[in-house]
Amino acid sequence: MTQVIAGHQLQTAITGGISAGNASATSVGPFAVTGIASAQDSYTDRPTVIYAPLTGVDFLKQLMTPIPPSAVLFLLQSGYSAERTMAMTLESINGVDNESRRAQRPADPRFTRLVELLSELQRSGAVESRIERKDGGETSLILFGPRRDPQIEAKRKKVRDILGLKRGIGEIHVYYGGYSGKDDEIDMMTRSMLQVMLELAAGVQVPESDVTQGKAAPGTPSSSLRSAARGGREAYFFNAIFTPSVANLNVSPWVVDTSLITTPF
Repeated sequence: MTQVIAGHQLQTAITGGISAGNASATSVGPFAVTGIASAQDSYTDRPTVIYAPLTGVDFLKQLMTPIPPSAVLFLLQSGYSAERTMAMTLESINGVDNESRRAQRPADPRFTRLVELLSELQRSGAVESRIERKDGGETSLILFGPRRDPQIEAKRKKVRDILGLKRGIGEIHVYYGGYSGKDDEIDMMTRSMLQVMLELAAGVQVPESDVTQGKAAPGTPSSSLRSAARGGREAYFFNAIFTPSVANLNVSPWVVDTSLITTPF
């Protein structure tokens, strides 16, 4: 949206009339005076909204710029499952690689275990995130508040061990980029929206006849997203892009040389 133009119109109309006489069409009577007056107002509001689609350099920046870690934390804080959010938006975290179907790279088992643990901590309310803005900059933090539940503490310990974090820190800064090797911060290598779409495209299951005829390459099912199909609270937004049923699209032939993508919900 580039511009909103507010258009307002106010119209007022006042009419009046007066007549005097002592006769009508059928009789003669006493002298009389009659009058009539009326007023009318109308108000019209016609806003104009102008949209300009992104093109050129601006479009490429939006499409190819990596998703900021703060956006990933916002999704996690809003209740979106870590198993689905992190599996789709991250290339790696603290040097632990996510699966990439584009590169035909399997996920590091530690990554799969990490997102499972974070999802479990999410559901128990044992992990939170905070975004701090100071002096025009932005700082992202993951918070591990004090808990006395031994099971929760055991899961937190496993998370710290996987990420190489030292014990005893309750606030952990989150940065974008490759793993720095520091034991008091989390480094996320996030994907761009173009990479996310390519990962989704790599999982499209096309008809075998199209593969045989060389029209398309076979899709690669996602093991990490398939493992994310287990319980937890669902979010309808992610039903559109992050569920296994969409990440591994089923394509069936229709009419002649045409395919439909079916997305069961």
